[in-house]
Amino acid sequence: MLDVPYSLVLDEDANPSSHLAEERSNDAPLLDAYSRAVTDVVDKVGPSVVRIDLTSSDGRRTGSGSGVIVSPDGLVLTNSHVAAAGRRAEVTTLDGRMFSARILGDDADTDLALLRIDGSDILPAARLGDSKVLKRGQIAIAIGNPLGFDATVTAGVISALGRSLRAKNGRLIDDVIQTDAALNPGNSGGPLVSSAGEVIGVNTAVIMGAQGICFAVASNTAQFVLGEIVRHGRVRRAYLGVGASTLPLPRRVALRLNLEQASGAVITAIERGAPADESGMLTGDIILSIDNALVTGADDIVRLLDAARIGRTVPIDVLRRSEQRRFWVGMTERKAA
Repeated sequence: MLDVPYSLVLDEDANPSSHLAEERSNDAPLLDAYSRAVTDVVDKVGPSVVRIDLTSSDGRRTGSGSGVIVSPDGLVLTNSHVAAAGRRAEVTTLDGRMFSARILGDDADTDLALLRIDGSDILPAARLGDSKVLKRGQIAIAIGNPLGFDATVTAGVISALGRSLRAKNGRLIDDVIQTDAALNPGNSGGPLVSSAGEVIGVNTAVIMGAQGICFAVASNTAQFVLGEIVRHGRVRRAYLGVGASTLPLPRRVALRLNLEQASGAVITAIERGAPADESGMLTGDIILSIDNALVTGADDIVRLLDAARIGRTVPIDVLRRSEQRRFWVGMTERKAA
């Protein structure tokens, strides 16, 4: 038996709390960096987040929600189900200014709407980011007015990408972001923001009874809808009749077929009698291109099914069981729900 001084044994383990304190001190810089990232984003984007109060034509208040200013001349993105709650809108900024606003258009298929604030004030605007470059685990910060508590901030991570979510009109919204950043009634229409201070989604829904399962419409979809409403007052779409989500392509298959992209849009649902159904496409098919334009995710389908393809027969390339196939699909106009 080794003759080890008793005092040395005690010195090694006598104060385990010192190890815990050391670990906490090592974590402190990481926690400080996280806090700074969140506060910097809130300082940058917070002034562009607004409260929206809706009233009926007779002045009766009918609902409220959140929105985000996306241009200095007063364009505000929010949810369709928020805008649909009334005929008139009143917008309140973070600094307490109140403006009347008019609804330029709404798109129930994506649960997005666009308002314009009346007046000539130059307003703080947030920048729409590229939702296609997002990754699971990234910081996600939600800003809004849940339950009437103005300018509330919650933070979490991006839990999943490319989800499909059924809108109020029964149709599927594709390319939806799932997050665990806490959302409550009143958050609807507010921005989901990245650590870079860019709007990556518009908060839209929470599953009641679930813990940390909340959703936002991706910013690329919001950018498309915004552009269509500004140009046409509504979103005209070609009709394919599929629900889809983004999926990485098997690398060996992509190399064998000399495919240019690393991902596509897998069909998760097909409406009976829709053009996709009549052409012979099936759930599980991975869409690679539409009308010879590459499809790397579900948001590309939203973008490519535009008014220019209504009434045309277009080629759609898909990957089915490791083999590439082409379907010719006669596009019709998607009718309003």
